[in-house]
Amino acid sequence: MSDVTDLLKQAYQDEIETVMNYMTNSIVLDGVRAEEIKESLQTDIQEELGHAEQLGQRLKQLDEAPPGSAEFEAHQHSLQPPSDTTDVPSVIDGVLEAENGAIETYRSLIAAAEEADDPVTEDLAVTLLADEEAHRTEFRGFKKEYSRD
Repeated sequence: MSDVTDLLKQAYQDEIETVMNYMTNSIVLDGVRAEEIKESLQTDIQEELGHAEQLGQRLKQLDEAPPGSAEFEAHQHSLQPPSDTTDVPSVIDGVLEAENGAIETYRSLIAAAEEADDPVTEDLAVTLLADEEAHRTEFRGFKKEYSRD
C-alpha cells in the first residue's frame, strides 16, 4: 500500500502547489488578452483545492496524514509568474506542463491502487484524472488561439 500512499501524498502536494501558482498567475497577469486566462485559473483554483482535500481525506482514511508545509518541495518551475506580466503564453505552457504532470501521477495512482486492490483510491484517481484532462483540453485550446498570432 505504500506506493498508493506515496502517490496520494505526491498528488496532494502537487495540487497545493498548483493552487499557489494558479492564484499567483491569476493575480499578476496583465492585459486584455490575459483576462480569460485569469478567469479560468481562478475557477480552477477551487477545483484543485477540492482535489487536495479529497486526497487528504483519502490519506486519513488509510491511516496516513497529508504532508505539511515542512515536507513541501516545489516542482512547478515552469509555472512561476513571468517577469513580463503580459507573457500569457508562458503561463499557458506552465499550466499544460502541470496538468500533464497531474495526469501522469493519477495514471500511476490508478495502476498502483488496482494492484493494491484498493478500489476506493482507484475510483478517486479516475475522477481526478478526468478533471485534469478537462483542464488540459481547455488550455490546449488557449495555446492554439495564441499560436495563431
